[in-house]
Amino acid sequence: MNTPLISLSGISRIYAAGDETVAALQAVSLDIHAGEMVAIIGTSGSGKSTLMNILGCLDKPSTGSYRVAGREVSSLDGGELAELRREHFGFIFQRYHLLPELSAIANVEMPAIYAGMSKSSRRARAEALLGRLGMRERASHRPGQLSGGQQQRVSIARALMNGAEVILADEPTGALDTRSGEDVLAILDELNADGHTVIIVTHDAGVASRASRVIEIADGRVVADRSTRAGSARTGASAAPKARTQHGYSLISAANEALHMALVAMWSHKMRSALTMLGIIIGIMSVVSVVAIGRGSQQSILSDISQLGTNTLEVFAGHGFGDVNADAITTLTVGDAEALARQPYAAAVTPTDTLQQTVRYGATESSAFINGVGASYFAATARQLEEGRFFDRDSVSRRSQDVVIDSIAREALFPDRRESPLGKVIFVGDVPLRVIGVLKKGSSIMAPSGMLELYIPFTSVQTRFTGSQSLRSIMVQVDDAYPMAEAEAALKRFLIQRHGSEDFNIFNTDDIRQAITSTTNIMTLLVAVIAVISLVVGGIGVMNIMLVSVSERVSEIGVRMAVGARNNDILRQFLIEAAIVCLVGGLLGIGGALLLGLIFGVFVQGVSLIYSPASIVAAIACSSLIGIVFGFLPARNASKLDPVAALSGA
Repeated sequence: MNTPLISLSGISRIYAAGDETVAALQAVSLDIHAGEMVAIIGTSGSGKSTLMNILGCLDKPSTGSYRVAGREVSSLDGGELAELRREHFGFIFQRYHLLPELSAIANVEMPAIYAGMSKSSRRARAEALLGRLGMRERASHRPGQLSGGQQQRVSIARALMNGAEVILADEPTGALDTRSGEDVLAILDELNADGHTVIIVTHDAGVASRASRVIEIADGRVVADRSTRAGSARTGASAAPKARTQHGYSLISAANEALHMALVAMWSHKMRSALTMLGIIIGIMSVVSVVAIGRGSQQSILSDISQLGTNTLEVFAGHGFGDVNADAITTLTVGDAEALARQPYAAAVTPTDTLQQTVRYGATESSAFINGVGASYFAATARQLEEGRFFDRDSVSRRSQDVVIDSIAREALFPDRRESPLGKVIFVGDVPLRVIGVLKKGSSIMAPSGMLELYIPFTSVQTRFTGSQSLRSIMVQVDDAYPMAEAEAALKRFLIQRHGSEDFNIFNTDDIRQAITSTTNIMTLLVAVIAVISLVVGGIGVMNIMLVSVSERVSEIGVRMAVGARNNDILRQFLIEAAIVCLVGGLLGIGGALLLGLIFGVFVQGVSLIYSPASIVAAIACSSLIGIVFGFLPARNASKLDPVAALSGA
């Protein structure tokens, strides 16, 4: 007699039940040859389903030896057991175990996906099987659109997809009406006639009578093993030929299939997917928006500072800021300014002098700062005109009575916007000045709130107001080729050499820019940390919902394992689902941040959101990483599920 296809020797299966143990199978020994049609019969709780699970490599015996085609099953690892289920066994379940989100043909194709069969080959094979079982017209229908008999036919087609040698049918007619049950049994007869080994687990003696051999189990033991039709068993018959050739397993193709299955699963549970994404959307939106607001605010502040000139050094008389005797020091002169203008680091030099006076136009009077400056002052401080012009070197040399006013002075002295100030004569004390230019609003950000500022040639201040040749300060615009710190040190050495002592102090406007930049960076970082925390919370939410998803989809995982999915296949699918959820959530979060920027620009004036491409790329990468990191535990839990427990929904 030929070597048995299936051989069990002394198989026992013992379960722990609290402090006690339950023996579902006890020392079962039997052989099944290729081509047999065997019925395993017994009452509920007799152990027949446990025996079927062991035969199909869904469960492992506690003791004993189980061989399939001469291979000892206990020596196989998880991948080899998955291969055995995929290549040698086809399962037909009482409750069909079809995945509700897949069409009939997609359910049939599933075993071939894990076998690495090409898409075109498996589609042709599945169509042929459904056509053979009278289901061609229902191939695109989902299980919920099929009757019980039709669902069982799809289950049979799935069992045959990889050309299984052994068909394991667990109560195949238990959920069907009489006619549908007869149709299914007829199909099993045909499969047996084609050379498939068919093993039916049933409690129905009528169903068992269709088999050529009946094995009866009671209390976990084989109590009878008999033939029902003399000579009808196909003992030693050749196994059914493979319906396909072996295909190579490609990691890339496996990843593509896992991606497709993940997308289908997500689309089938749109609400759950949306809720999973919500935390990621909020987190990514927060991070990108905070960075954009920080950059926008920083640029707005630096733009204001640039109006002072971010590359200027201003030299003041006095031994330090706040020197009460600074007014008595008269060593800072126009000669110093002219000497500094010849230094290589000086792009422009302008003397400055300031006093406070009453300015009058018509019946309107107000207190104002009168700034005596050189012709290059406006370029050095990046001042811009709303209308008119600046005075030039000729105006400085001839001590002209031209004046440039700021926007505050315009509003105070010329409240009628229809009236142009240009050419108008205003009085500073008793000195008449002709308005030649108006600065743009915001171009005098260092002026005290509400204080008017007027700019005239410093020579005019000295001759018409102060009568002194000393200066309040000298402003030096540093050449772009020189670092500010280096220029400041050189200027300091130069003036000490001229004056013989350090009777001055230097104000570096770049210090303001650096301080504000540092402050805004710290504030942006602090708020970004808060946003990142919300992103991590979103990741934890993803993990929690994915864990719930695993518990809800235990049966699906069991079906996939039963048709040959490896642990890595399950792990890969759930990881991809988590990564896609977070990636899509990240993209939606970025879209939300961009939309927020548009809304922000409409309702908030003066500050715009500036988006950093680096932060957007980092946000996408971060969201994907969160999906992988926080999705790993649920995916790993899914891949470690016991096939039998998963199929039972435990």
